[in-house]
Amino acid sequence: MSLTKFTPLSRLPNFDPRRVPVLHVDADLPAIAKERLEPQALAQRFAHPPRWQPELVAEKKFMDRAPAHASVLVPLVLRAQPTVLLTERTANLSTHSGQIAFPGGKAETDDLDAAATALRETHEEIGLNEQGIDVIGTLPIYVTGSAFIITPVVALVQPDFTLHPNPHEVADAFEVPLAFLMDPANHRHHSFEWDGVRREWLSMPYQDHGTERFIWGATAGMLRNLYRFLAA
Repeated sequence: MSLTKFTPLSRLPNFDPRRVPVLHVDADLPAIAKERLEPQALAQRFAHPPRWQPELVAEKKFMDRAPAHASVLVPLVLRAQPTVLLTERTANLSTHSGQIAFPGGKAETDDLDAAATALRETHEEIGLNEQGIDVIGTLPIYVTGSAFIITPVVALVQPDFTLHPNPHEVADAFEVPLAFLMDPANHRHHSFEWDGVRREWLSMPYQDHGTERFIWGATAGMLRNLYRFLAA
């Protein structure tokens, strides 16, 4: 049985994404201008989207499981300099354990739409109240190697919140400046070959007061699509 097909990269023997060599960074691409990251500009961009194509839409499959629809919230916190609220998943979860992720999860039958799923899951994971959340749009579906069909729901979030992370799912919650994530000079390309299959991904490591937040995989892929959307 192929480990590449059925085992997440993070569980392959001796695999550590931090140690995989960087092939190149995208310092030649322009960063998103500051004015495009302002709340009104972001809302306008989603209200009147340009013609564009997402760069990353699907990973190579690495788990033999039935596809499942899910949604994540891409929370843009309205601080003086906007930030993105992210979580670190606990080490005991069955998929993507210990990784940096957007809050979110599987759709349930009584969810009205993708946004409802994202809001419900965000409240369950980190206690963020939807009264302070203004959904402004969605990004294209992203399919993970673990067969999650994810709709990223983008929202503006008022900064006066108190989080209550669910200790069974979330080890930590933190914020990264949106400008940092929307600067391709911080987008690093990696590749890794296992069992004859080559896999490629992005990473966006962020130094958070002495702690490295290693953003990679699906989360980095969706952020890259946000960059392409805002750059179009």
